[in-house]
Amino acid sequence: MTAKEPHSPVRILLVDDHPLVRDGIASRLDDESWIDIVAQANNGEEALSLAHALNPDVVLMDVAMPVMDGLEAARRFQAELPDCRVLILSMHDDREYISELMQLGAAGYVLKDVESDELIKAIETVHHGSTYFSAGASQSLFTRAQGNPTPPHDALTQREKTVLCRVAEGACNKDIARALDISVRTVETHRQNIKNKLDIYTTAGLTRYAIESGLVKLS
Repeated sequence: MTAKEPHSPVRILLVDDHPLVRDGIASRLDDESWIDIVAQANNGEEALSLAHALNPDVVLMDVAMPVMDGLEAARRFQAELPDCRVLILSMHDDREYISELMQLGAAGYVLKDVESDELIKAIETVHHGSTYFSAGASQSLFTRAQGNPTPPHDALTQREKTVLCRVAEGACNKDIARALDISVRTVETHRQNIKNKLDIYTTAGLTRYAIESGLVKLS
């Protein structure tokens, strides 16, 4: 097993309109004792209905689907079931696609050409509250087009920039507080100020901004 096994199973809702694709993914995930596929869905509408009933931890979802696509489904999950972590698994590496899904609250984006071990790592990462983007998705998302500069971040104080970097690296409030020797309440205040100043209100959006601004470098 590639990922570190959690104390309790991670409950997965698998969403893709191609049964053969779902079967292949399910077969690989079934090899992991800490992953429990609680249901499968053909489209976003069906996924939402199942998620309301089953409350999965992670929704592993395609983008291009009939009835309700991944974009609308991600928007609905954010509004109705914000505790469900949405991990997109798609063949599309279009920057605007990925950017919009991040703004809609998706916790990660993995291209379908990745090795299965990386998919396992992505599931574990988003389940633990961080964001995950496969190399192909990161390259598409974080390479700015010429003539499309990143908005200035001069409005942030140095401490706010430091906190933003920690957030983009996946650190929780408690870890940030410990690293900077400040209280958790102070971290929460900084995070809210950052969101207000940048007009970005999701962790995925803040992560994208931090990388596009050059505050965090891709490894």
